[in-house]
Amino acid sequence: MTSDFLWAVRAQPTRGPKPALTLDRIAEAAVAVADAEGLAAVSMQRVAADLGFTKMSLYRYLPGKAELVALMVEHAVGAPPELDPADWRTALRDWAHHLLAAYVRHPWALEATVGPRPLGPHELGWMEHALAALSGTGLSGTERLDTIAVLSGHVRMIAQQAAAARHPDAQFSAGITAALTGHADRFPALAATMTAAATESGHDQAFEFGLARLLDGLHTLIRGRTPSKHKGRAPS
Repeated sequence: MTSDFLWAVRAQPTRGPKPALTLDRIAEAAVAVADAEGLAAVSMQRVAADLGFTKMSLYRYLPGKAELVALMVEHAVGAPPELDPADWRTALRDWAHHLLAAYVRHPWALEATVGPRPLGPHELGWMEHALAALSGTGLSGTERLDTIAVLSGHVRMIAQQAAAARHPDAQFSAGITAALTGHADRFPALAATMTAAATESGHDQAFEFGLARLLDGLHTLIRGRTPSKHKGRAPS
């Protein structure tokens, strides 16, 4: 799939008439549709109509819908965050938090970022920054890639829950409690755990808990390679 249009420098002309449309305007209109109605509502015709142009006008700027969606991802998710180069653990934690925030703002991006598709500099930049944080840790190339895959998978899972409910962990817990009513004797371990969790602080924090455990495991792996050379705070 061609993605040249995602990499082109979008310089504004200094002379002559301004172009009727720009890729940024197209992206903004398409993102607005997806934010309000979901990715399925996005089409070349719909976006063109919202901009006051014909469908054929958009084809002067984009080859088709796949490229439109790629442009939307670049625009909505944006450039990767700056990370702390001195501490891989802090860097990856911040990376995961920023990625989750992007998905929560634009839930349709979860669907838009799977499978073969055109890739732009922003999306590759997110990978670059995360992998750069792991340079010098002693992890192999495969392990570094797998680390990012596991972290992004955790982020995506929580974002999917957030897309279904404003407070996904709390609502899921409430659903379990309701289902257990009158049936606690059939599921004694689950009932006892739910009762205990209801009185404990720090519950309904699946994202933070899972992220911390992933980073703990990574810390152990890295420390086992060359203990004296690698930073990253030990689990407290």
